[in-house]
Amino acid sequence: MFNSESYNCVMNTSKFVGIVTIIIILVGGLYFFVSKKQAPATTPNMSQTTSEFDAKNATYNIDGKAFTLKNGESKIEAAPGSASMITTRYFGNEARGDLNSDGKEDIAFLITQDGGGSGLFYYVVVALKTNDGYKTTNAFFVGDRIAPQTTEINTSASELYVNFAERKPGESMTTQPSQGATLYLKVTSDGKLTGLMQ
Repeated sequence: MFNSESYNCVMNTSKFVGIVTIIIILVGGLYFFVSKKQAPATTPNMSQTTSEFDAKNATYNIDGKAFTLKNGESKIEAAPGSASMITTRYFGNEARGDLNSDGKEDIAFLITQDGGGSGLFYYVVVALKTNDGYKTTNAFFVGDRIAPQTTEINTSASELYVNFAERKPGESMTTQPSQGATLYLKVTSDGKLTGLMQ
């Protein structure tokens, strides 16, 4: 026998569950919309908005001429039509610290250049962090066929130290470097890398 009271009870329960479900969905959607809309604006952090410097894909100024590395290397003709190539490479020995007292972390590292002869010339470069990204300094000559050791940044003094081994006075260039040396440098107010007198 059909029981109208039971039927009405089931129908009322179904309606109730449906209404509660709709309310939950609406409240959830409203919360999501309001929280997204009213999220406080944040001041961008430069370490997030400025991409990390890629030393292997950058342009360097060596003796007034620009060399652009791709995947850590650049090869160009020594002269138009010449078989000799000038090869510039990222070497490494990175050091990080503030070199121009602006509170931002700069990066110092070595690059090499081979002009097609017997020499292998080492240079140190600094990538200065700015609000608009990184800006590279001039490449400062360290030595020919040296043996690089470590690169250090003294943040408190805003100084850069390049440690390497070189040949003793009078030794030929074919002799293995064995004498320790340190090159002391700083970044000038106009962003130029220069040596310190010792």
